[in-house]
Amino acid sequence: MLNRVVLIGRLTRDPELRYTPNGVAVANFTLAVGRNFKNAQGERETDFIPCVVFRQLAENVTNYLAKGKLAAVDGRIQVRSFTGQDGQKRWVTEIIAEDVRFLSPKDNNSVNNTPIGGAGTFGHEVTLDDDIPF
Repeated sequence: MLNRVVLIGRLTRDPELRYTPNGVAVANFTLAVGRNFKNAQGERETDFIPCVVFRQLAENVTNYLAKGKLAAVDGRIQVRSFTGQDGQKRWVTEIIAEDVRFLSPKDNNSVNNTPIGGAGTFGHEVTLDDDIPF
């Protein structure tokens, strides 16, 4: 069996960091990922995909990513259910990120383009350079 997803998109809001009762860091963020085709009206649509990261990766994502930043996420799809306050069963589909890469250029306030987790599943470090010839 295989459950693997790789996404590249922009954060729709700043990551939210919290801690479990056992002290494990958990961060949530949403990636806006554009589709490669146009709809019937000639417009490109966007999917908003919730992502979750744990432990040190969660703290790094919270410290170095922000709304509008470009990021690559490598992880797996997880579907879970819970009972809402109204007693109705709800389903959630989200990406459990195992590796996150910063893809936005560096700015004065953060360190970007740095691999921050996982085992380097993208195969190489992504860096952006202002001197790209195209």
